[in-house]
Amino acid sequence: MDFTDLHFLRPAWLLLALFGALLPLIWRRSRDLQRRLRSTIAAHLLPHLLLTPTDAHRLRPVHLVSALLMLGAIAAAGPTWEQDHPDFLENRAPLIVALDLSPSMDTADVPPTRLTAAKHKLHDLIQRRKGARTALLVYAGSAHLVLPPTDDPALLDSFIQALATDLITSPGKDVAGVIDQAKRLLQQAPGTLLLITDGADTAQLPTLKQHLADSPLQVLVLALGSSPTLKALASATDAPLGSLTLNDDDLDWIELHAQAHFQNADEQQRLLQWKDAGYWLCWPLLLMALFSVRRGWSLNWTAIVLLGVLLAPPQAEANPFLTPDQQGRWAFEHHHYPEAAARFVDPYWKGIAAYNAADYDLAQATFAALDTPQAAFYLGNIHVRRFRFDEAIAAYQHALQQQPVFPQASANLALALALKKDTESAEKNTPEVKPDAIKFDKAPGKGQSKAIQTEQANNDALWLQNLTTSPANFLRRKFSLQEQDARP
Repeated sequence: MDFTDLHFLRPAWLLLALFGALLPLIWRRSRDLQRRLRSTIAAHLLPHLLLTPTDAHRLRPVHLVSALLMLGAIAAAGPTWEQDHPDFLENRAPLIVALDLSPSMDTADVPPTRLTAAKHKLHDLIQRRKGARTALLVYAGSAHLVLPPTDDPALLDSFIQALATDLITSPGKDVAGVIDQAKRLLQQAPGTLLLITDGADTAQLPTLKQHLADSPLQVLVLALGSSPTLKALASATDAPLGSLTLNDDDLDWIELHAQAHFQNADEQQRLLQWKDAGYWLCWPLLLMALFSVRRGWSLNWTAIVLLGVLLAPPQAEANPFLTPDQQGRWAFEHHHYPEAAARFVDPYWKGIAAYNAADYDLAQATFAALDTPQAAFYLGNIHVRRFRFDEAIAAYQHALQQQPVFPQASANLALALALKKDTESAEKNTPEVKPDAIKFDKAPGKGQSKAIQTEQANNDALWLQNLTTSPANFLRRKFSLQEQDARP
């Protein structure tokens, strides 16, 4: 330990320590009878008129209070002398993968094709990044979000394997649009954008640095093929340039750069974050508080407070010192969502808890009373789960009116539009088949009905796997709708 950097995180609390140091002097001055009588009795007579008994106890309650105040003030001030460097930095560097879907990716110089080789490599990459959040973008003449950041490799892989060059009709390589999408996803958080491409649009290159200005986004370029525009793209984005390999060297290269960038940004964020060592003083404070339990002293209430803390019930509902919202927060953090929904008074948190508990009736009623973009977003999610696509579309559009930059709402709006179109198409193309005969195996009135409960996924990403349409058809329709909306 190096105590040369000793300082306090909250130095204002040291004023309480000064008061604690002066407290015995104030107490002694208040008990000085000679000082109080000096204005009414001659000073030379006071020693002969007053009998001051000798105090056999040098340690009085005021001294203990003084020590508690000084030590407690030092603890509250946050003494620290070393920075907070965790022993293990988990692999949580966010990565946004942007895959080029322009027709040139069907070239067979990288067998079997450039796109197929890239998809195989992405499969290996997301398997190595289990537990880390990865987003997926695709682009050609326009850039599109496939999946927001998720740590579910199976969900990512299902969409990666569905990617093809015919999903985006507009020609080109819109790297600028990819950068803008990635910045919206990260929202000024440090992260890495991996461009997997075989070239670049030279007309966009001079403007790419402007799109990256004042952004903590790092760009990596993984090259397929040998186009001279790849070096120009790397230079325009100040990006390291790598190439697809037959072994895992390219994966190691991606993870090394992503983790190094994230760790460097994290170190800068934690530059002024120091370890608060004040909690070590809790033990001597507890020991001093125990010494206050002495006969004739007026600080015995400390033992009652300590006993109440030690015997505090673990359940939120049994703790009378917590407000209903605090009880709901406790239950929510411990994944007791039905209990949290019942205890929350705050309507937004009540709706969130009910949504996580799959109590969609309560969640819908709660969010419907709120006029916020987040509430409208969750209303849209509830309507989609119930296959009410018109209501879902209206809810997402309302959320985007209130908060235009809302990537999750934009993605789910496109999803709801695609699902609505797919459902309407399926209904029109379903042939009407009439049965030859209807038979009942039981007499009317003697049958029994039984409610079957199905488990509903709390994770919004999981229910995407239950789509009735294929990922390729869904993405094709989604991108087509987004391109139509983007046209002037």
